[in-house]
Amino acid sequence: MFKVHAIAPHRLPELLRVMPKAELHIHIEGSLEPELIFRLAQRNGVTLPYADVEALRSAYAFTNLQSFLDLYYAGASVLLHEQDFYDMAWAYFEKAAADHVVRAELFFDPQTHTARGVSMAKVIGGLSRACRDAQTQLNISADLILCFLRHLSEDDALATLQEALPWREHFIGVGLDSSEVGHPPEKFARVFARAHELGLHVVAHAGEEGPPAYIWSALDVLNVERIDHGVQAIHDAALMKRLADEQTPLTVCPLSNLKLCVFKQLTDHNLGQMLEAGLCVTINSDDPAYFCGYLNENYLQTFAALQLNAQQAYKLAANSIEASFAPEADKHRWMHELKQCFAGFVEQD
Repeated sequence: MFKVHAIAPHRLPELLRVMPKAELHIHIEGSLEPELIFRLAQRNGVTLPYADVEALRSAYAFTNLQSFLDLYYAGASVLLHEQDFYDMAWAYFEKAAADHVVRAELFFDPQTHTARGVSMAKVIGGLSRACRDAQTQLNISADLILCFLRHLSEDDALATLQEALPWREHFIGVGLDSSEVGHPPEKFARVFARAHELGLHVVAHAGEEGPPAYIWSALDVLNVERIDHGVQAIHDAALMKRLADEQTPLTVCPLSNLKLCVFKQLTDHNLGQMLEAGLCVTINSDDPAYFCGYLNENYLQTFAALQLNAQQAYKLAANSIEASFAPEADKHRWMHELKQCFAGFVEQD
């Protein structure tokens, strides 16, 4: 067992910035910064309902998940060509590299694009090319997870999965996202059963705004390997015990929870409580362009608000690496690098 020594509080932010970590909950369409939205709109001849970058950014005042999704889908309208998807993903990878992300598992929403007449080939082609370049040029291991929009029908999800199969080698799993309340996981039982048959990894958003019952369903009906968000589990003691006993990873997104009013202020967030209860919690950025923070900013603000320490920093980073779907050899290497990083900070104190 790796022993984490105390680190001076004033040095903790620097440790958070430089420690190797994985990001397991990032919607790549949610990394579209206003500046890139306008550049792509100009390149593709798309007219936006906003006068300029600042007008668009000022619209980022969300009251709940749906108010965000309405703007999110509008922003995605500028993505028309394979190069657009590449440019979007590459912009994220450059920020991820600066945040010392060693592994990124990118969610993407093909239905958002195919419904507009953009082909699956363009979507997956651009994103997968960016993933390859991230490995060779930035030393970031990256893979894609195809997500189904839960406000649409299961038949639509099944058709989307079938349409994506010619590019099966370019994505490692499927997920479930978009409007949660009123769309329980069991609505998608058949498409997730099909994903299991295909040998894909499976994850699902549950317990962000939806009740703990949605987390139970994601585990028992969809048989997911990770729960995305999961913060509502705190209201169900039996569920908390199960998540701790089974070490089911939770990909928590603190700044997203704050911006979408899941918590009134960051000091109210229950991430610390879940860590103390022994859950396998990770920190992620979700839709960083809209929620004012990429991965390191989520770490920095959360640690400051909740007064977390070096031991918890190590646990969160280690959880992110171990909960990833990367090859075991890569995980072992990153864990070694993480331990070296912490040891180096102790030696400097």
